[in-house]
Amino acid sequence: MLEKVERMAWLMDFYGPLLTERQKRIMQLYYDNDWSLGEIAENYEVSRQAIYDVLRRAEKALEQYESRLGLVEKFKLNRRRLNMACELLKEIKNERNEDRLEQIRDILEQVLENEGS
Repeated sequence: MLEKVERMAWLMDFYGPLLTERQKRIMQLYYDNDWSLGEIAENYEVSRQAIYDVLRRAEKALEQYESRLGLVEKFKLNRRRLNMACELLKEIKNERNEDRLEQIRDILEQVLENEGS
C-alpha cells in the first residue's frame, strides 16, 4: 500500500492539475490526509461507492497520463543520473582540476537539493 501511496503522490505532483477539482480534492483527502472512503462520502454527502468510483477514475487518468508522457519516470531517471554524477565527481582525485570539479559537484548537488523544494 505504501508504494501505491508514494506512486500516487508522484503522479499527483506531475499530473494533478489535469484532474477535475473534485477528483483532486478527493485524491488529496484520501491519499494526503488519510481519510477513509466513509469519511469522504460523509463530507460530500454521497455514497462510499461514489467516492470509490471517483478515486479509481482519477487514478486511472493519472496512470494514463504517465504511460503516455512518462514525466515521472524521466524525472526519477534524471535524478538518479545526477546522483551518480555527484558520486563520480567525489571520486576524482586529479589535483589540477580539483577546484573545477568541486564547483561542478556543488552545482549538481544544488540541482538535486532544489528538486525536493
